[in-house]
Amino acid sequence: MPHAETLPIAAPSLTAVLFGLSGCLVDFGARTHQSGAPSADHAEVTPGALDSLRSLQQQQIPCAWLDELPPALSQTLAAGLPAWIKPSQHPATINPWPAPNACWQALMALNVERLDGCVLVSGEPRLLQAGLNAGLWTIGLASCGSLCGLAPDEWQALSQKDRERLRGKATVQLFGLGVHSVIDHLGELDTCLADISLRRLKGEKP
Repeated sequence: MPHAETLPIAAPSLTAVLFGLSGCLVDFGARTHQSGAPSADHAEVTPGALDSLRSLQQQQIPCAWLDELPPALSQTLAAGLPAWIKPSQHPATINPWPAPNACWQALMALNVERLDGCVLVSGEPRLLQAGLNAGLWTIGLASCGSLCGLAPDEWQALSQKDRERLRGKATVQLFGLGVHSVIDHLGELDTCLADISLRRLKGEKP
């Protein structure tokens, strides 16, 4: 009697994905006014961001972005993002990062019923720490977050050697925080999320 074929077990789908806004979905190149406040004048969507969001939308995975910037500045920065990704404005004066409250609030706003399968993507160490404190899977961005502090065109203008040096330094700092994965930019997100799904299938917990 022939053996029945064993069908491969599908990796569990993700529950929700949270993103940092500045230094993740949108970049203002670490440029600041002389007052030290971030400027939205140079804001641009980061490489791979729109494709990543489109892929998540097709998979019907709810998404939200977080930031501690003033709401008016955040909305200006987010102008290039699709309207369906929900903003989650958590007052920076109340339980600021790295407290987990902002992450939990964002998931509650998405009507997520469980932490299992929830992921945070950011280039900001304090937000990543908040995600870790909240019990989420975390993905750090090495080349477009605050650790490198460069706009995409400035990053591309660097020599390969300088890029490798900055990327390596940021990667070490991110893994030092305890993040689960580190990628360069959001163009690599789909592969990284698939890897996290496989890690969950094997029983790994954040």
